[in-house]
Amino acid sequence: MSAPNVNVEVQKTGSESSLSLLRRFSKRVQSSGVLTKKRSLRYKTRNQSTLRKKTATLKFLDRMAEREKLAKLGKLPVEKKRGRR
Repeated sequence: MSAPNVNVEVQKTGSESSLSLLRRFSKRVQSSGVLTKKRSLRYKTRNQSTLRKKTATLKFLDRMAEREKLAKLGKLPVEKKRGRR
């Protein structure tokens, strides 16, 4: 999905300074929403396939079952406390 191509154009009027022209152009680009759309898509990741989700869930369930088994036998490794000292 790509952002729509929007050409933003401003014309310099009479005695307008370059700085005010640049400011007006920046406002026009910002209001068009092209940059915000592109930035939002920058780090987008694909959705996982259903097969991959299933295998990950099965692995997780296997690990949880093994952990429960070890907990019942009293063989769980000692966890270090995290947080403040």
